[in-house]
Order: sequence, then structure tokens, then C-alpha cells
Amino acid sequence: MLIHPMPDPIAFSIGPLSVHWYGLMYLVAFIQFLVLGRVRANQPHMAAAGWKATDLDDMLFYGVLGVVVGGRLGEVLFYHPVYYATHPLEIFAVWKGGMSFHGGFIGVLLAMWLWSRKAGRSFINVLDFIAPMVPLGYAAGRIGNFINAELPGRPADPSLPWAMIWPNVDNIPRHPSPIYQALVDGLLLFIIVWLYARRQCPPLAVGALFVLGYGMARFFTEYFRTPDYTVSFAGVSISAGQMLSLPMIAFGIIALVITYRRRGVVHG
Repeated sequence: MLIHPMPDPIAFSIGPLSVHWYGLMYLVAFIQFLVLGRVRANQPHMAAAGWKATDLDDMLFYGVLGVVVGGRLGEVLFYHPVYYATHPLEIFAVWKGGMSFHGGFIGVLLAMWLWSRKAGRSFINVLDFIAPMVPLGYAAGRIGNFINAELPGRPADPSLPWAMIWPNVDNIPRHPSPIYQALVDGLLLFIIVWLYARRQCPPLAVGALFVLGYGMARFFTEYFRTPDYTVSFAGVSISAGQMLSLPMIAFGIIALVITYRRRGVVHG
């Protein structure tokens, strides 16, 4: 039986300043965005569309604001509104963890819309450009959740080789759900979207594939995560994360169908 190691959430301290592992994982996410972004900008079809590595620094600044502000507000509004209403100062304690992907996703959309207007680029082309760099950043965030012993999984069969006891929760073996999400919602989705985006695709297709893929992956991995709360949908109880993923799945399917039908009309 595995036991969560419960590491110190503080990676190191410099005088009165404490650097948390959770914050370092976000730094890793931003660095990988720059590295992968330079590779993507040099792909022939991206370079032909006018993308340059110099676009990334300014884009990252907008993206960081979108992730942090949107992710935190999403956590507050989507998952724990009552708690934060009575502990408003805790809203600013981002180093303790607690960031909503769906909130961060909305925040990044708004930030990239602002950047696209500033840069004079098509918003859709911007989304297609950044989509392949998002999943690994998400995976880094989930590793940060695991280090913080957040998002414990649902109870698991004790015979499962990687079933894990979370001492901060109880003595019941559980699924290590942040690791599942890092691997499925993060690494696997990255491989799929990155390989798809290596060739010229119709406008919005790459962004739509990411939205669809994440929605489906998240809906699946939520079955192994202790839900923040459940809702009833058509007589079936689903978690909050699954409820928020359903619009992503619907949008991804509709956008891909429209995109490829439109390309067929143009080519026909």
C-alpha cells in the first residue's frame, strides 16, 4: 500500500521569502510554454503564417494574467463560493493552491482576445497557435496539486498496486487522481494535439480539438477524483468538473464539424 509522502509545500526559503512547490510548478508551465512556443513558431506552416518567437514574450505576459486571475476566480466562484465569501482574504492566497482549470481557460481566452487585438492578429489563429502548449502546463499544475496533497481520489480497491493513502484525509486507499489527470488530461492530450497540429489544419481546428480532447479527458478522470460537489443532469449525478466539461465537449464537436464542412465547401 502506497502512502502519500506529504512533502513540505515550501520548496525553499530565502530569508522571510518562502517559495512553494505549487508556485514552482506554474513557473515550469510558463517555461515550457516558451520552449514549445519557439518550436511551434518555427514549424513551416506557422512561420509561413507570420509567427515569430518574439511574439511569445508579450503573449506569455497576457497569458499569465489570464491563468492566475481566471483560475483563482474560477476556484472561488465555481467550487467554493460560500467558503471564500466568509474568508475573502483567502482569495489572494494562491500559493496555497486552489486554481480552477475552467476558470483559467476562460481567463486565457479573454487575455488572448486582448493580445490578438493589440497584435493585429486573428483571435482564432492565436487560439490555434497556443492550444498545443497548454496541456503540459496543465500537467505541471496537477503535479503541484499532488505535492500539496490536494484533490484526493475516490476510494480504490486496496489490491490496486498504486492505491494510495492520503494521511491528510483518512486511512482509506484512494486513487492518486492528480497523477491521473497529469497523465491523461495533460501528457496524453499534449501528444494528440501536438501531433495533429504539426501539419496545416483548417482555422479553429487545433483549438477545437484541444477543447474537445480536454473536455472528454477531464470527464473521464473525474470518475477517479473526489468531487467538490455533484449535480443532477438528466437524472444522473455528475461532478462539478464533469458539468463544466460538458460545454467544452459540445463546443469542440460542433466547431470541428463546422470547420471541416466549411473546408469541404471551399475545396469543392
